[in-house]
Amino acid sequence: MRLKLLKPLLYSFDILQFVRVHLDVGVVKSSSRVIKVGGEPSNMKMSLLRFLNFLSKTHRKPIAAALFTRSLTTYSKQSIERRIFNRNSLPGHETSFGYSSTLHRIIYRSIHEDLTPKHLSVEHYEKNPAETKLEQDAARICTLLSTHSGSHADKLLEDASIKVSPSLVVEVLKRLSNAGVIALSFFTWAEKQKGFKYNTESYNALIEALGKIKQFKLIWSLVNEMKSRKLLNKDTFALISRRHARARKVEEAIEAFERMEEFGFKLETSDFNRLLDTLCKSRHVEKANKVFDKMKKRRFVPDIKSYTILLEGWGKEHNLLRLDEVYLEMKYDGFEPDVVTYGILISAYCKAKKYDAAIELFHEMEAKNCKPTPHVYCTLINGLGSEKRLSEALEFFERFKSCGFTPEAPTYNSLVGAYCWSMRIDDAFQVIDEMRKHSAGPNSRTYDIILHHLIKARRTNEAYFRFQKMSNEPGCEPTVSTYEIIVRMFCNEDRVDLAKQVWDQMKAKGVLPGMHMYSDLITSLCHKNKLGEACKYFQEMLDAGIRPPAKMFSNLKQALLDEGKNDEALNLARKINKLRGTPLVVRDQK
Repeated sequence: MRLKLLKPLLYSFDILQFVRVHLDVGVVKSSSRVIKVGGEPSNMKMSLLRFLNFLSKTHRKPIAAALFTRSLTTYSKQSIERRIFNRNSLPGHETSFGYSSTLHRIIYRSIHEDLTPKHLSVEHYEKNPAETKLEQDAARICTLLSTHSGSHADKLLEDASIKVSPSLVVEVLKRLSNAGVIALSFFTWAEKQKGFKYNTESYNALIEALGKIKQFKLIWSLVNEMKSRKLLNKDTFALISRRHARARKVEEAIEAFERMEEFGFKLETSDFNRLLDTLCKSRHVEKANKVFDKMKKRRFVPDIKSYTILLEGWGKEHNLLRLDEVYLEMKYDGFEPDVVTYGILISAYCKAKKYDAAIELFHEMEAKNCKPTPHVYCTLINGLGSEKRLSEALEFFERFKSCGFTPEAPTYNSLVGAYCWSMRIDDAFQVIDEMRKHSAGPNSRTYDIILHHLIKARRTNEAYFRFQKMSNEPGCEPTVSTYEIIVRMFCNEDRVDLAKQVWDQMKAKGVLPGMHMYSDLITSLCHKNKLGEACKYFQEMLDAGIRPPAKMFSNLKQALLDEGKNDEALNLARKINKLRGTPLVVRDQK
C-alpha cells in the first residue's frame, strides 16, 4: 500500500482507529524499520519513519502515543510499557523489542514536541472546551501577566477586551496567590476598569497573595481600605493571622487575631477556635495549647471543637503522649468523643504508624453506634496502604461500600494510593477506569499520587508519559503541585532542558510557579553551570515578590563567585537586601 493511498484515511476523523485496525502494529527488527500492514509484510510495507514524519503535528502525537502503548506482536501492553519506559529506552538507545534509536527518537519527539509553546501571548492561548468562560478569561490573563510586566502588560490587558467582573477578579487573584507583586499589579489595573466592584472576597484573595511575600504593612493598609468600604469581616483577620503564623511570626499572628476588637468585632469561642487551628496547622501546637489554657481562664468556655483542634495538632506532631493528655482533659470536662474526634484519633495513630491501635479505635467507634464517615475509611485505607498492608486496606474499601456509601474521588484516590504503595500500578489504573465508569473522577490529585510513586520507583519516563496524558484529560488538568512534581523529577535527573519545557508549558497555561519550583530549577541550572539562565529565573522570582530560600541563594552566589562573576554576585545580594528591606508602596485610598 503506497503512502499516497493512505492520505484519505489519515486525514479522516478516524486516524487513530486506522492505526489500531488497519495496522498490525507489529514492529519488526530490520534495517528498513517497517510496520506490517494487514499481516502482509511482503507487499504491504511502509516506513514508520516516513509515516510519522508525513503526518501533521496534530495527528502525529496521538498516533505516536498509540504506537507506544499498543500491544505489539509478541508482547502484552504491560510488558511493552515496561520495556518502553525502561531507563535504557531513552532516545539514542535501542529498546529490547526492536525500535532503533532513530525510530525511538521520532516517536518520543512526536509525543512531546508540542510541549514548548510557540507563543506565550493571549492570542495563542489554547482554550479547553471543558472550562467555563470565567476560567478561560482568568487563564488568559494569568498567561499574559506571567510573560509581560508593567505598562506593557496593562496595554495588552486592554487590547485583550476581556470584560472585568468581580468574580473574574477573584479567580485571577486566586491563581496569582504565589505571585504577590503581580497580584497587586493586576488588582490596581482591574479597579480602574468598567465592571470592577470592590468586595470582601477580592480583597481577601489579594491579602492572601501579599501575605505569602510578607507584605504586612501593605496588608494593614488594605484592611483600613476595607473598613472604610464596610467590607471587613472576621475571615480577613483569620487570613492575616494565618499568614503571620506561616511566616513563623507567632506573636504577630495572635496580635492580628486580637485586633479584631479594635475594628469593632466581638470575639467568640469560634474565633478562638480559628486561632487555635491556625497555630496548629502552622506547627505551633505548643503555643496553641498555651492559648487554649489562657482562654479557659478567661470568660471563654472551650467546646468540643477546641479539643479536637488540639488533638489534631498533636496528632500531626506524632506526639501521642500530649494527644492522650488532651483527650483525657476533654473527657474530664464532660465531652464524649464524636465522629470527628474518632476520625482525628484514628488519623493520629495512623500517622504514628500505630495501625492496630487505629483499627481498635474504629471498632470502638462502631460499638458505640458512632457510624464511621468516608473520611475515616479513607484514613485507614491510606494508612494501611502506605504500610503495604494492602489486603486489609482492600477489606476496608469493601466494608465502606457494604455500608451503603458510594465511593467518591477521595476514597478512590486512597485506593489508588494503596495499590501504588505496593507498586501494583496496573491495578491502580483499573481503579481509575472504575472512577470514570461511576463519574467519580479521576482528578489531578489521582495522577499526582501515581506520578509520585512512579518517580519513587525510578520509572521517570513512564511518569512523564502519564503526565502528558493527564494534560489532555478533562478534569485532570495539571495543577501547580503536578508541575512541581515533574519539574523536580527532571531537575533531580539533571534533565534541566525538559524541566524548562514543562515550566514553559505550565506558564502558557496560566499556572504560576511558587518558591520551591524556582528553587529546584535554579539549583539545577547552577549544577549545569548555566548561570545566565539561573540568574534570569532568579530575577523572575524577585519580580514576582518571592523571597528565595537562603540555601538556594547562597548556592547561586557561590557559583557566580567560583566563575569569577563577582559583580553579578554582588548585584544579586543588593537585590535580595532591597526585597527584604523595602516594602511595596502603600496604596493611596481611592
